[in-house]
Amino acid sequence: MGELKQTYNADENIKGSNSLKIKLTFLIPSLIGVLLFLVPISVDGQYTIGIGLLADYLLETFSHQMPYFVVGLLGASFILSLLATFMKIEFIEKSDFLTNLFKVTSLGLIVRGFGFLVGLLTIMAWGPTIINSPGTGEVVLYDLAPVLLTWFLFAGLFLPLLMQFGLMEFIGSLLNKVMRPLFTLPGRSSIDSMASWMGAGPVGVLVTSKQFDEGYYNRREAAVIATTFSVASIAFSLVIANVIGVGHLFIPFYLTVVAASLVAAMIMPRIPPLSRKDNTYREEVGKQINDASPEGVSALKWGWIQATQKASQAKGFTHQLKSGLKTVADIWFGLIPLVMSLGVIALILVEFTPIFNILSYPLVPLLELLRIPEASAAAPAMLVGFADMFLPAVVGSGIESELTRFVIGALSVAQIIYMSEIGVLILKSNIPVKLHELFIIFLQRTLISLPIIALIAHLLIFT
Repeated sequence: MGELKQTYNADENIKGSNSLKIKLTFLIPSLIGVLLFLVPISVDGQYTIGIGLLADYLLETFSHQMPYFVVGLLGASFILSLLATFMKIEFIEKSDFLTNLFKVTSLGLIVRGFGFLVGLLTIMAWGPTIINSPGTGEVVLYDLAPVLLTWFLFAGLFLPLLMQFGLMEFIGSLLNKVMRPLFTLPGRSSIDSMASWMGAGPVGVLVTSKQFDEGYYNRREAAVIATTFSVASIAFSLVIANVIGVGHLFIPFYLTVVAASLVAAMIMPRIPPLSRKDNTYREEVGKQINDASPEGVSALKWGWIQATQKASQAKGFTHQLKSGLKTVADIWFGLIPLVMSLGVIALILVEFTPIFNILSYPLVPLLELLRIPEASAAAPAMLVGFADMFLPAVVGSGIESELTRFVIGALSVAQIIYMSEIGVLILKSNIPVKLHELFIIFLQRTLISLPIIALIAHLLIFT
């Protein structure tokens, strides 16, 4: 009865503040956030989301200038980091945020310097081909970095609409009884998943990282969500399907990805390394969540109480704008150099070394057991996705068997982890997942998803 009494006391406490203003503070920003991040929009037969439309417009408007802007950003990141690390720069010293952003370790400085060097050599077409070729530096500078730049500009600015006005609390309470038993996660993690599936995988990781930093996910939950729910968007999945030559089968293709991803999402949190992550929160903030409905209070009512309490504590527009701009700056100056550096290194390993061919040898017997045609040619395509999600479609597009191409394409989306984007973003964040763990998780997802995709392909699609 003590817990129930406490619940109703909490309910009474907010009745005075649960005015029309508080209700609208919850409903209006949350609705705008849903429309921008979670509602799919069809444009010329392609699905995207609101921030995707804004990002695409900016990208198309400044398509020619964008690579030069990226290189300038890389240069600014390296030079400011160099100065801040070895000299006292007054405007940086006065700001804790700028100090943390530009005062980096020796390794961080090397990464930012290498990223700037790669960008400069690529845009000027100087130096060794291994760095600035169409399959390495040009992919990152002209294709990947501008997309990340524009997407994260709008995602960072508008992310507070999802997180600061009660939507996470409301949805979390409603879906807690579904997410906990199935995926060992709080209900609010469904927002992260929807942001990925409807928008882009990196947006989901960004949501997860912010929630972890603010004390709404513990270490295990953040690691699980980032590596399990950050699935590529429907729009990007369609691109993969078209490139690998199975676009005419997109509906069964994407349903297969969904089936494999859901099974993997139920298994992955229950096996190492994810199952061994601590159920502890960041010490700097502590636990800030209580999403389980108390006894005698419905999930809907508890969600409303939690949401309106959160809305009543929301800071003003200026604070939210500053917070969004800090998120954008952190990604632009911190993440983009990391993407440029690690992305190019990963692509060099794919393009100029046999490492993925060698690593794929053990997959051949498994593919033969699953009756996948052209197993020897398919095996490398199933591992190069660790470098970049687009590579399996490129490598596998020349395979004759449509069934094999279907399996490769669906698997590349279900694997989730790729170092040119998702992996780098996770490593850059405070989410406790290391590089070797990302590779283990990638292999685990491959081994779990592959039989499911192959079984569906054999029994339901290519009968």
